[in-house]
Amino acid sequence: MSHPVKLIIGLGNPGEKYAKTRHNAGFWFIDALANEYGAKFKFENKFSGEIAKVNVANESVWLLKPATFMNRSGFAAHQMTSFYKIQPEQILVAYDELDLSPGTVRLKIGGGHGGHNGLRDLHSQIGKEYQRLRFGIGHPGDKRKVADYVLSRPDKNDEIAINQAIERSLGEVENIVQGDSQKAMNVLHTD
Repeated sequence: MSHPVKLIIGLGNPGEKYAKTRHNAGFWFIDALANEYGAKFKFENKFSGEIAKVNVANESVWLLKPATFMNRSGFAAHQMTSFYKIQPEQILVAYDELDLSPGTVRLKIGGGHGGHNGLRDLHSQIGKEYQRLRFGIGHPGDKRKVADYVLSRPDKNDEIAINQAIERSLGEVENIVQGDSQKAMNVLHTD
């Protein structure tokens, strides 16, 4: 059993220019989650982002989309966790993962940042013991092409695969929120 989740953070870059890019897979997930639970995001200046509140499995859970750029995601997370006294273990962060193929999703607790700028900033602001929902976006095959790759839109097949992974993850949100990460992993890790 892991800790029950009080805050779900989706990582991405703000603005229409980035909305459909691979790097915004975390935003795609959190938008789908808000839609699933009938929540609407509103901008909250003191948290440097858009927030919403949902009820999942009889638990009240905050949703956060930082309005800072990816490499400053930790700032918004720190503001919200400090205000609501939320521990890193009670946080789920959804984000794009280069090392997984499109359509793959993995749930993980703690660990390194793997070079992901959003995670790097989260580590410096809130520590590294949060739970992670990693959405595979694939790798361009050359590390010099990574920046352009993550900031571009996936092709149709990859976009469909990423959205299917998001749909599968929505079906496991109740288990994750309740702290039953193993049950969620048993489903999500069998693709």
